[in-house]
Amino acid sequence: MRYLLAGGGTAGHVNPLLALAEMITAQEANTEIVVLGTCEGLESRLVPERGFELFTIAKLPFPRTLNLYALGFAPRFIKAVVRTVKLMRSRRIDAVVGFGGYASAPAYAAAKLLGVPYVIHEANALPGIANRAGAFGTEWVGVTFANTPIRGAKVIGMPLRKEIAELDRAAQRASAAQFFGLDANRKTLLVTGGSLGARGINEGIAAGAAQFAAAGVQVLHIWGEQTESTAVTVAGYKILPYCDRMELAFSLADFVISRAGATTVSEIAGLSLPAVFVPYRHGNGEQARNCAEVVNAGGALLAEDAEITPEWVKMQLLPLLQNDYELRLMSERAGRSACLNGTEQLYEMVRRALRA
Repeated sequence: MRYLLAGGGTAGHVNPLLALAEMITAQEANTEIVVLGTCEGLESRLVPERGFELFTIAKLPFPRTLNLYALGFAPRFIKAVVRTVKLMRSRRIDAVVGFGGYASAPAYAAAKLLGVPYVIHEANALPGIANRAGAFGTEWVGVTFANTPIRGAKVIGMPLRKEIAELDRAAQRASAAQFFGLDANRKTLLVTGGSLGARGINEGIAAGAAQFAAAGVQVLHIWGEQTESTAVTVAGYKILPYCDRMELAFSLADFVISRAGATTVSEIAGLSLPAVFVPYRHGNGEQARNCAEVVNAGGALLAEDAEITPEWVKMQLLPLLQNDYELRLMSERAGRSACLNGTEQLYEMVRRALRA
């Protein structure tokens, strides 16, 4: 079989694409996969690094206002579709799977013109324009979250990388503690705001470092590589600018404070980790919607950046961290609200589309 996987721009599009690509190659012998993306997105680096072929088209954001760009959008979009049609014909593509982003809309249009089945996966609770429009041309639409407003959607979860989907946290805890230089026997709070960091989370939690130490809680704080970190000299408080072994960080964690990107929410809830999500409030508000399901299920709490202060740590967070019964309940509720087999479910959807 020959697949065209389309998407990119952000990690939220690229990572599930790569998870599916790796499952296809593991399940099918002599298969071919071509990834359609742009030169500007993360796919330009991550796709070749993982050993997959990348074919690029021009970055074409959908116009949102009537201006000179909007007037020239149609011919540029047609050019991208024609280029994609030529690619699909030359490579004899059997199925297209799109994950949103700039490359997906031309891929959906080309698939429709050629009569090739296409499948859509929408990672976020608030779908993008490409996937919303593409959903009108296919019956095969998978979403991560049940509250995603997109036509014909079936909840299948988030395609996750194998290191997370198959993670045995208990078995890895001791080696994770050794890797980070922390104590496997102490309760551990994991704090992460993503690669860009999160100023409110970072500064608010770091300011409470002494309180965590006094309560016997150690902190693994992934600060964000693009943000200058504050020096914390309290024992048991580990700051990292970046972590490329998140499976180990999750293995050591008993509780998480995090932003609410779709992949992050899916990983944390899927691993039955209780959490406080602090959604990024700029943009279209999708992060608050991403974590709504697990919050409503009682597996996580919601907080604003401005709330994360030493007083909040003292009055809200530490009492929760010291309540083992409540943590167990949150863990169970989180696990019931998410799944770790999104990659398998998406792959099965693709196979059904091919048989239809």
